Amino acid sequence: MVFTIVPLIELIMPSLTSNLDAESKESKLKNKLFDILLWLNVPIIFSVLIYGLYMYSISNFETYEVMGLIFTLGIVAGSNGINVAHELGHRQESWERFLGKILLLPSLYMHFYIEHNYGHHVNAATPEDPASARYNESLYAFWWRSVINQYKNSWSIQNRLLKVNDQSFYSIKNDMLWYTVIQLSYLIIIGLSFSWMTSIIALCIAVVGFSLLEIINYLEHYGLRRVQKKSGRYEVVREIHSWNSNHALGRILLYELTRHSDHHYRANKKYQLLDYHENSPQLPYGYPTMMVIATIPPLWFSIVNKHVPQEMIELSENKNRHL
Repeated sequence: MVFTIVPLIELIMPSLTSNLDAESKESKLKNKLFDILLWLNVPIIFSVLIYGLYMYSISNFETYEVMGLIFTLGIVAGSNGINVAHELGHRQESWERFLGKILLLPSLYMHFYIEHNYGHHVNAATPEDPASARYNESLYAFWWRSVINQYKNSWSIQNRLLKVNDQSFYSIKNDMLWYTVIQLSYLIIIGLSFSWMTSIIALCIAVVGFSLLEIINYLEHYGLRRVQKKSGRYEVVREIHSWNSNHALGRILLYELTRHSDHHYRANKKYQLLDYHENSPQLPYGYPTMMVIATIPPLWFSIVNKHVPQEMIELSENKNRHL
């Protein structure tokens, strides 16, 4: 239903390009409701997840019911879990970042915190970033490349951080080690509490959850490239290096993630304050609709490729081009 009714509704809802004035921004920044809406996802998601796993463990579901359960809980883990975790992961308060990491647990994607903050935001829209889709790269090719290389990058970043701080691999500061222990413990606890088959269901839910993230990753930077200077460094991330969408429903459901251009331009800005930039590449439809289209590569290429700036297509085809 999420990927049928929502896209249809989105087609008839308006695209809102207006930005808040200074007074409205100040008011929304002080309004704690926007923060509470994020925090509430922690008890909601884990309550729904535990209830779903419990019902599976005591019921004799048909195959189609099991599939429905996996996809339903996976969508919750991805849209309300990882999406909100992404927002909280950029917060200044350590306890909010902690909540963000907890929300990554149902998708077994806790390494996302490290790779996203220390990798993706540095390398977005460059060949070095596994979470930036290449021009003419299908979603399915991207999925494998992104999932595998983001995990590898997370360990590389973690090892570098440990080295900089003169810490050993087995240091308490090794977050990647903690994430591994916590996620394995999560599956073991589910197995001991319900059944080992329920742990497998939880694993399947996680795959759906992080796959939802990867579809969104695919949309956000597809075909966009930053210019590499003669020094080897890339130009600063600007509004033109992320796909933007102002379609109202997608903005509401995804906590303004669809104004991704401004998020990368100013990563510490809270979601309710994100702006629209006229020079940002605009997706022809909202994120929910584009997610469906992305699953059909020929359709995606026919719709999106003509919107990719020509100069970025040339950069994709010639990685050695310099300023």
